[in-house]
Amino acid sequence: MTLEPGVRAELRVHTLSTGADALVLSTDVHVEAPNWTPDGRWLVVNADGRIYRVAPTGGELELVDTAPLDQLNNDHVLSPDGRTLYLSSSSDRHLYRVPLSGGRPERVTNDRGEGFWHFLHGVSPDGATLAYVGLETAGGVWGSASNIWTIPAEGGEDVQLTRTTAPTDGPEYSPDGRWVYFNSELRPDGEPPAAPGHAQVFRMRPDGTGTEQLTHDEAVNWFPHVSPDGRTVLVLSFPPGTTGHPGGRDVRLRTMGPAGEDLRDVLSFRGGQGTVNVNSWAPDSDRFAYVAYPQVGT
Repeated sequence: MTLEPGVRAELRVHTLSTGADALVLSTDVHVEAPNWTPDGRWLVVNADGRIYRVAPTGGELELVDTAPLDQLNNDHVLSPDGRTLYLSSSSDRHLYRVPLSGGRPERVTNDRGEGFWHFLHGVSPDGATLAYVGLETAGGVWGSASNIWTIPAEGGEDVQLTRTTAPTDGPEYSPDGRWVYFNSELRPDGEPPAAPGHAQVFRMRPDGTGTEQLTHDEAVNWFPHVSPDGRTVLVLSFPPGTTGHPGGRDVRLRTMGPAGEDLRDVLSFRGGQGTVNVNSWAPDSDRFAYVAYPQVGT
């Protein structure tokens, strides 16, 4: 995937307590989806189907060896101890694990048919379980259903947590393991909306029960990420009427409390797909990384 003509990728780090917003990297490579390693030393991103790391203070992109996989997308997460990188492959639609130091990937997921895609988003605080979106393609219709599933990080039996036709994405565990946060086009009564779009933020128990809607405004809210201390949730908000999570839009990053309280704007910029697809909080719960995609000269 390449950037549009005249667009650059800016990997940035924002500090909530001071408002400082630092440029880490500006490039014509389509960098996406920063993870922050638990030791604070690295940001892990994907670009051109590969995985790279870069220091949060700046520097060059360093390739992480994941051969033979070379079609890796922006849904990747790190184990709580920072040793293992879990990956989503666009080539065969499966999830893999590989040492962050590099090595041969091992497949985690099961074969659920050619029309089933796995998109990784979360790992439980004990590192034992992965949460992913299972996207089904039926009758040639891409994404005819998308639901949240879990699977043991070492491989094993899948468990389906949601059963809905409403588009659903971004499942991520809270640091205490009590909740799985996600975005969905569900209505408060659990039914899909009459028209596409208008995703909101929800959370549920790890067994799929106790679903709560946390945002209720006009924005299209995606990818809730809980800070390591559990006190703040970062949300990517698209303009009203946006369907899906496209790139090249005027978006906002907002923060709220863990139950949806005190929702407020933090940043506005050109971004969307690739900006914060996965958790990008620093270990200090004060900084987060993100990617903006400004037009050159603007």
